[in-house]
Amino acid sequence: MRIAVLANLKKNAPRWEGMPADQWDDLDSPRTVEAIVAALRSGGHEAEFIEASIHPPYHLIEALQRFRPDLCFNIAESHFGDSRESQVPALLEMLRIPYTGSKLLTLALALDKPMTKRLLKYYGLPTPEFQVMERADAPLAPDLLDERGELRFPMFVKPSREGTSMGISADSIVRTVDELRTQVARQIAAYHQPILVERYIQGREITVGMVGNLDPQRDYQVGEGMASDELPSGLTFLPPMEIDLDHFAHSEDRLYTNRIKTEWAEVMDIYLCPAPITPELEHRLKVLAGNVFRALDCKDVSRVDFRVDVEGGHQPYILEINPLPGLNPDLSDLWLQARAAGWSYERLINTIAELAAVRHGLLEGVTARSAR
Repeated sequence: MRIAVLANLKKNAPRWEGMPADQWDDLDSPRTVEAIVAALRSGGHEAEFIEASIHPPYHLIEALQRFRPDLCFNIAESHFGDSRESQVPALLEMLRIPYTGSKLLTLALALDKPMTKRLLKYYGLPTPEFQVMERADAPLAPDLLDERGELRFPMFVKPSREGTSMGISADSIVRTVDELRTQVARQIAAYHQPILVERYIQGREITVGMVGNLDPQRDYQVGEGMASDELPSGLTFLPPMEIDLDHFAHSEDRLYTNRIKTEWAEVMDIYLCPAPITPELEHRLKVLAGNVFRALDCKDVSRVDFRVDVEGGHQPYILEINPLPGLNPDLSDLWLQARAAGWSYERLINTIAELAAVRHGLLEGVTARSAR
């Protein structure tokens, strides 16, 4: 197949005076796109990278028309807008070009953390109590306050529509109403978007990656897997990974912050994969992850992040789902999980491409290599 790898490189992103230092931390490096292109070529495909911008000098539409891909391998984050991760898929659907990964509605929902949590609450899936604040002096939800008008429990404050833990630091944990309002005001000023305030779960940070697609012959209902305790057919669950945050008990208050991901991840051994958890907890996490995959109608690949409450009977809480997970060949969570399963990077990339090709009817009758 002819495959165009679509991504937004940090070095090509726009700059302006006063922008947050972490503004483009979720964009990709040349190292990542070069590794994906090489992996696809090793799988027998003709692959090229195209910067996913319609603006000069990149002209995405014209570049696609010149290259004429059979499939686009999409990891484009885009630059601006509440639903920016869905912009390139929308363009590809207008051009009728198949692409890997989830569709545009899923990407828009998943980027908006409050909308994801509303959907999880609708289906009865466990996620921490929350409120969305568009201004720092907004009234607080009564169920977040005790009889004295103070917070019932510590709260966690983060931007609604950012990735790579942008905006998250030790200051994100607040224990009083005054602290909450101060932190909300800071984040609104920095990120110019609604701020998510959710109950802070004191516990372990675990992520579960999935590759595959739900069996189209079965009518999966969200919650069915939880009730039956059965893992859904069609998904390959990678080994759960725990981020060992004990190294950062003082500097980061045991949070998986933007600072850890961008400054320390390469020099510190903080990833435990497979996670040192019981088989029962691992199965529970996979069942929940499969339910989230179904609830948001994900395709091909996703990763679900959890906090496991160490003070509340090891109850897992869903923090968010990433249907556009990072694929850095050195440090991305999904790749580390695939490696722990015995996969090569080439197998991971080509499996995602083949799953999409089968789903789009480009490889009829071919089974993606993840199931071989």
